[in-house]
Amino acid sequence: MARLVLWDMMTLDGMVAGAGGDLSWHEEVWGPELEQFSQTQLQEAGGLLFGRVTYDLMAGYWPTQQGVIAEFMNAIPKYVASRKLSELAWSNAHLLGQQPEAEVYRLKTETVKQLFLFGSADFAATLIAHDLIDEYRIAINPRVLGGGAPLFKPGQAMKLRLIDSRALASGVVIVRYVPAGGESVLRLH
Repeated sequence: MARLVLWDMMTLDGMVAGAGGDLSWHEEVWGPELEQFSQTQLQEAGGLLFGRVTYDLMAGYWPTQQGVIAEFMNAIPKYVASRKLSELAWSNAHLLGQQPEAEVYRLKTETVKQLFLFGSADFAATLIAHDLIDEYRIAINPRVLGGGAPLFKPGQAMKLRLIDSRALASGVVIVRYVPAGGESVLRLH
């Protein structure tokens, strides 16, 4: 059974996007170290999960890019939770049905390599509520936005156990948590 890893960049105050969906603060810390980390973890991936907003951002960017990450992003199976979209134009992208949590569970049972949920805080809230996320891998950006879209929604209480942390030269700290009582996993480095 595949594990589902939530991978996101978050500010110190818990935001995954600023006002109006602003992500420009990601660029402040993106560099060779974070790019290498991303390439390494993508080797673990058997599929990517997105909510509609994140899918729209990714599908609007990756098909026109070149390089190792772009080739990977365009080829890997992608699964999208959306109540608004009826078709997907990005290569190898598939819509999840009316019960995305049931389909994610099915994907976990049918996929060998890990599944990654990128961004998609609203979709993440649904998957958290159904105990489908096996690991929370978060790049904490040394920034406070003072508002925006939080990764964890009010009322979502859970206890997590730290399994790894790594500080980057940019000031980003990558933390890895599993649900308390969850199985231990190996460190990436």
